Amino acid sequence: MFGSLGIYNYRLYASGQIISLVGVWMQRVAQDWLVLELTNGSPIALGFAASLQFLPVLLLSMWGGVLADRMDKRKLLLWLESALGVCALALGLLDVTGVAELWHVYVLCFLLGCFSAVETPVRQSFVVEMVGRDQLTNAVAINSMMFNLARIIGPAIAGVTIVAIGTGWVFIANAISFVGVVGGVWLMRTSQLQRSDPVPREKGQLLSGLRYVKHRPDLLTVMLLVFFIATFGMNFYMTLAIMARNVFGGDADAYGLLSTLIAVGTLAGATWAARRKTPRLSVFIGAGVLFGALEIVSGLMPTMILTGLMMIPVGIAMMTFNTTANATIQLAVEPEMRGRVMGIYMLVFLGGNPVGGPLMGWLGEINGRAPIIIGGAVSMIVTITAWIILVRRGDIAKPRLRRQKQQQQQQEEVSPAELQPSDR
Repeated sequence: MFGSLGIYNYRLYASGQIISLVGVWMQRVAQDWLVLELTNGSPIALGFAASLQFLPVLLLSMWGGVLADRMDKRKLLLWLESALGVCALALGLLDVTGVAELWHVYVLCFLLGCFSAVETPVRQSFVVEMVGRDQLTNAVAINSMMFNLARIIGPAIAGVTIVAIGTGWVFIANAISFVGVVGGVWLMRTSQLQRSDPVPREKGQLLSGLRYVKHRPDLLTVMLLVFFIATFGMNFYMTLAIMARNVFGGDADAYGLLSTLIAVGTLAGATWAARRKTPRLSVFIGAGVLFGALEIVSGLMPTMILTGLMMIPVGIAMMTFNTTANATIQLAVEPEMRGRVMGIYMLVFLGGNPVGGPLMGWLGEINGRAPIIIGGAVSMIVTITAWIILVRRGDIAKPRLRRQKQQQQQQEEVSPAELQPSDR
């Protein structure tokens, strides 16, 4: 199940990454809390800070993919991870010394967003160079396991630390955590990396990436499906808060419980995904349909406890969908295009939030259950539509045709000596 961890370079990377991810989740909590402290609890200020950190994804993620194809991904990661650590250290020092102001937080949120927007496609496309194609699906699943494990541990540590010694030391702790991932990348055996040749710098490389995806119906179908489900079905940072407060009359601890339970589900889903060696479109489609159906059911649950329990299978289906989509995209593209395609993938995965967030919020004003139920319905409809398209195009065989192909393959595997004279 953990085959990719047998690879020296990936083992170094994963060891540092889990430490860094815990620090990142700690900083997310501390950053939100600091904004609320500086503004006497202003939700508008908190939303603006989140927008500043998210906006660069729309502007820079595809350019990050271009850089990933042009440059040495390992060296690029060293610089980007170091820059993220410096931003965390700067915010921590400003906070600890008592001079932090709201505009400081805004500026550093924007810088963090810029570096993260470039770092994400570089990091995603670097995984295959560490582990190779055979272990890619396993490595993607382990990355998801680390992310969701940190999602459970990080906020818990941050909450205790903020109460004990304040937000500033959380930022400094996050800065220190980057030493792990930078050190891991630095100590890699470059001779064991399965690198692709860098693409020479030319005009129009970003557009060539877009044209490449446009003329690949398989990639286009997967990305469109990811866009709709991520935009309308995966707004749990908002839909769970609405359910906890407006439907069940709970407080922040109720929202925290629902968030923790879905994190448990995503961790379990990533663990299960790690057992698969190659992604399958049938698993991808099935996970999308199941995710939508479970999300609808969770929105109809009469109590918060039942809703929370439903979040576990919802998280499993969501993570199965995400990891399969990621691995499918990476394995389907040529190495020289992988960075640009992953930049586009991250854009479609995150770029719909400015549309889906306000729309789901408006629906939540009408009915607190509406966002999660409608999000599940949209997920089911677009997945079934994608399934029909893939079947008609032959990417997923119909059950009867699949059985016929299997029977034909079995017949072809029979040696001539085993055939009857009349069959020769």
